[in-house]
Formats: sequence, structure tokens, C-alpha cells
Amino acid sequence: MRNNIMAVAILAGALGAPLAAQAQSEMTVGAARSGQTVIVDDNDPDGITVQERPAFREYIVRERVPTYNVPERVVVGTTLPDAGVTYYDVPQSVATTPYRYTVVNGETVLVEPRSRRIVQVID
Repeated sequence: MRNNIMAVAILAGALGAPLAAQAQSEMTVGAARSGQTVIVDDNDPDGITVQERPAFREYIVRERVPTYNVPERVVVGTTLPDAGVTYYDVPQSVATTPYRYTVVNGETVLVEPRSRRIVQVID
């Protein structure tokens, strides 16, 4: 009897694993300096959502925001310097977010204002 219950449990787990993997909404966006993979939730309610990105990109192009160049790759988790970088508010007509944005190495990024840490790279 125990063997039958164990076999059913293993079978249910094996059948349910692919469904659980598909339900995850996280997206890999880069590698941190320590070599760890950085995972960002693409449905982060505080960031720019997939639906808001086209309007946000149009806004950035229209505003002609200058780019700030850094020698390293632009990835989530990088802290930007406090001098030389200009941070801008995201207009509420495009998205509602507590973060600010700037353009680094030609890529638009959302930055946590207090720490200057990149929280999202907008592709």
C-alpha cells in the first residue's frame, strides 16, 4: 500500500514540475560582478512594465536624454556614481514608479534614487 502511495506521489510531482516551471515570470537580464546571475521580476509593479515600455522608449527618444558612459557593462545591481550622472523623473503619463531614470552607455536604466543602484535595464 505504501509503495502505491509513494508511486502516485512521485508521478504527480513529475507531471507537475513542467507546469510549475512555466508559471514563473522572472527573466534573466545579466550577470553581476561576482559572477552570479541577476534575476529581475519582469512584472515588478514598481518598474516599467512590458506594456509601458513602448511609450517610455518614445518619451526617451523625444527628450533626447544624453548618455553617461561607464567602462563596465550596464547590469542590474550596479551602483552609479553620485557625480556626473543626471537622474530624471519618469513622467506619470508614461508610468508610475518610485524610481528615476538615466541613460548609461546608450541603455536606459531605472535607478533607485537614494542608493543610485540600477534596478531595471529597459530593453
